[in-house]
Amino acid sequence: MQKVWKITKRILWVIIVLIIVGTAAIFSFHHYQLGKEAELLDNKGTLVEFQDKEINVYNEGNGENTFVFMSGSAIAAPVYEMKGLYSKFSKQNKVAVVERAGYGYSDVFDDDRDIDTILEQTRKALVQSGNKPPYILVPHSLSGIEAIYWAQRYPNEVKAIIALDIGLPREYANIKMGFFDSITIKGVNLLTKLGFHRLAPSYTYNPEVMKQTFLTDHEKEMYKALSYRQFLNDNMEKELLQADENGKNQ
Repeated sequence: MQKVWKITKRILWVIIVLIIVGTAAIFSFHHYQLGKEAELLDNKGTLVEFQDKEINVYNEGNGENTFVFMSGSAIAAPVYEMKGLYSKFSKQNKVAVVERAGYGYSDVFDDDRDIDTILEQTRKALVQSGNKPPYILVPHSLSGIEAIYWAQRYPNEVKAIIALDIGLPREYANIKMGFFDSITIKGVNLLTKLGFHRLAPSYTYNPEVMKQTFLTDHEKEMYKALSYRQFLNDNMEKELLQADENGKNQ
């Protein structure tokens, strides 16, 4: 029995060492790739400063109406992933794609992602990037909370809302974040910091976007690079964990 226990301990130690070495290798490769991919990035948007951080707003087109595209949760590179849609609007209108804190070319912020903080950052970023209200909001998924709250709080700034499969505030408010859900989100956040998401590219960025023609080959490479850099970072994690509270505030 003692001999079996010794063999079991050795096997466990080998497994632990392999996990540590494998994790270190993935982490090192991830950060090496981040350095290489940074050379690909070419932001055409406007960076608006918030103390020592920046939020990116991409503007395109001209016209009487300004359509503000607001991405859903964990869409790491909105300027590229949403291009197939907003480029159609920009033919006759002005389009602004707001990349919230932690998205696309924007920095990861150190604040809580409560609804008031998110909205005030969006409003300031739009104005300082040359966009004036009223706006036509085009929210997707989780950003529906922000769009509806915006219309309630500042009705003179919102001309209309075009909802893209949004979740309503009461739906988020009624869904209590369970312990397992919270641990899962935090666990995925940790794994992305270690670089494990590079092992699952189809979950990190949308493979359907890569099949389409609205992005050039270079834009597709930038889309992948931003997705690897930003996927489910601290801001996205906090947004998800805060979603029920943000929904209750409306």
